[in-house]
Amino acid sequence: MEEKKCPDTGENCICCTRHKHREPAEADALLRRLNRIEGQVRGIRGMVEKEVYCTDILTQVSAVQAALNAFARELLGNHVKTCVVQDIQSGRTEVVDELMNTLQKLMK
Repeated sequence: MEEKKCPDTGENCICCTRHKHREPAEADALLRRLNRIEGQVRGIRGMVEKEVYCTDILTQVSAVQAALNAFARELLGNHVKTCVVQDIQSGRTEVVDELMNTLQKLMK
């Protein structure tokens, strides 16, 4: 997310960035995914603390990466169906360039 300068302080701040209202069902689904991912990451931490064998930990890391990719796909799909469509319909076609930049970051 691009950081914006606060008009009051001149500092980078999150209060001056764009926002998106999400329907409760969408927000709940995303938060459920994130909670599961958070639990998986805590599980990996526990594995390291318990000195679990490396490949077993790496298997769990792979699962977390797959879960994050699934989260990103869901969020991206919702973004395209809502924000991108609305912006294009409103004549703000620069959203296409923003989308392409976002896709390039996701594909690294």
